[in-house]
Amino acid sequence: MANHVAVVTDSTASIPDHLVRQWGVKVVQVQIVMDDRIDDENRWDRGEIAGSLKAGKHVSTSPPDPGAFFWTYQDAVMEGAAAIVSLHLSERLSKTVDSAREAAQGVRIPVYILDSRTTGMSLGYAVLSAARAAQAGAGVDRTIQAAHDRFANSSELLFVDTLEYLRRGGRIGAASAMLGTAFSIKPLLTVASGEVKPLSRVPGQHRAMGKLLDLAIKKAGGRQVDLAVSSWFKGPRELKLVQELKTYVPRVRDIMVVEASTVIGAHVGPGALSITVAPV
Repeated sequence: MANHVAVVTDSTASIPDHLVRQWGVKVVQVQIVMDDRIDDENRWDRGEIAGSLKAGKHVSTSPPDPGAFFWTYQDAVMEGAAAIVSLHLSERLSKTVDSAREAAQGVRIPVYILDSRTTGMSLGYAVLSAARAAQAGAGVDRTIQAAHDRFANSSELLFVDTLEYLRRGGRIGAASAMLGTAFSIKPLLTVASGEVKPLSRVPGQHRAMGKLLDLAIKKAGGRQVDLAVSSWFKGPRELKLVQELKTYVPRVRDIMVVEASTVIGAHVGPGALSITVAPV
């Protein structure tokens, strides 16, 4: 479709591949660094990364090179885009937005860079809303508004086994106040104002998961919502949580279990799980 608005994001949006294809989203990969290798996150085996983290190996992440953004934007130009809306994870968590801004300077059509001030499926649902609007023929302003309405109102609720991985990666933010708690105390976190912040401390994983469910129900608040349960690997824990959300959240438009971005997993640890509540 000529003269359309193209939508670009980064891989931390955690959007399932079939939805990326369906809505024509272009995804630029954030990179993972381990040992002497640096590569796009989709070229790493997530099982290898999880095992390395558990073994105490140093795993870090790096924003995409500006060239990766430039050539993604150029693809959109070649496909007839009149403008590009590029939505990314919080600038407080990554320099990905800076790479996108640098690349945009060399593109001959307007590129609008948005810092979502969040990550994960809170970003992912915003990207999908923007892509739906663009496919329906919306201009730049309506496409941006569709994205902004979603990420401004979405909630990212996060359970982690330990804060150690966030501490190692320097993304712990205000949640640093929870460091040093007893091993049996499980932290519940959120992403607010662009950084990781504490929500609650709960004794034991079972109670923590129950509290996480309660928080999601309260965030939904009777509104129509999209929900996503994200973790490193899909398993019985995630499927059980989806069934509970279907039972206790009355107005669910869409609900999915997704594999979280490996980049996010590298910072929160293999045992982490999040619930995204995105009002429609």
